Amino acid sequence: MNYRHAYHAGNFADVFKHAILALLVEHLKAKPAPFHVLDTHAGIGRYDLAGVEAGKTGEWRQGIARVLEAADRLPAELGPYFDSVRALDSGAAGTPRWYPGSPRVVRHLMRPDDRLTLVELHPEDVRTLKAEFARDRQVAVHHMDAYQSLKAHLPPREKRGLVLVDPPFEATDEFARLAEGLTLAHRRWAGGIKALWYPVKERPAVWRFQEAVAAAGIPKILRAEITIHPEDTHTRLNGCGMLIVNPPWRLDDLLGRILPPLHEALGAEAGGVLVDWLVPEEAA
Repeated sequence: MNYRHAYHAGNFADVFKHAILALLVEHLKAKPAPFHVLDTHAGIGRYDLAGVEAGKTGEWRQGIARVLEAADRLPAELGPYFDSVRALDSGAAGTPRWYPGSPRVVRHLMRPDDRLTLVELHPEDVRTLKAEFARDRQVAVHHMDAYQSLKAHLPPREKRGLVLVDPPFEATDEFARLAEGLTLAHRRWAGGIKALWYPVKERPAVWRFQEAVAAAGIPKILRAEITIHPEDTHTRLNGCGMLIVNPPWRLDDLLGRILPPLHEALGAEAGGVLVDWLVPEEAA
């Protein structure tokens, strides 16, 4: 309950996560039928990059600021993500003043018949989130545990859509809870897209998590990772990844083309990009 994303908003991990999230939403929009998005760790919706918290770390300067400077040289498929960032407002000389959390990224890209459910446990953050989306009939905000929300809100009535699970990783058993949460979500809504974000700090913990997910018997799990620091210490965020269940057709090829130039635009000192199948479609 002590994690405050305001200190880290707009960093490289947010850029990676929200760029992929925007691609998934754009895929859902390719069909006319409405869709539903469940965001289990919604945060506060938007973050003030000129605020005290963001100013203390300055992580956004090595994240979204760098990427926006290189936006005209990056693949066009990143356009909807950049649009969601610019939609909030700009600061001096075109630098961003506000950064959208995942709720604002999704809300910017939604159509009039689509629906968004936001879940947040932190009592102060959920009040801020409710104020952010007050009187928005397409958005529902719930104060509850993220993993309980998978049982409460799945399957959605729309039958198509996305679940984003993006924990703060404060709890020592978060990887285990994430793997269990995926199993629950897939059991309740096998056809939905599930996107699970995870940090890369201690690599053996990531391996154990991925082994647990692979052993769950869920097919079609795509893995994407980006690392920007050498993995010689587990005291910092060296990189991050996302597991995507039921990814859109050829998303692996698209990420393989988009993530390397994104990694370069971030000015990473080391690391690289990984896109592969943790569990291929034929492995049931």
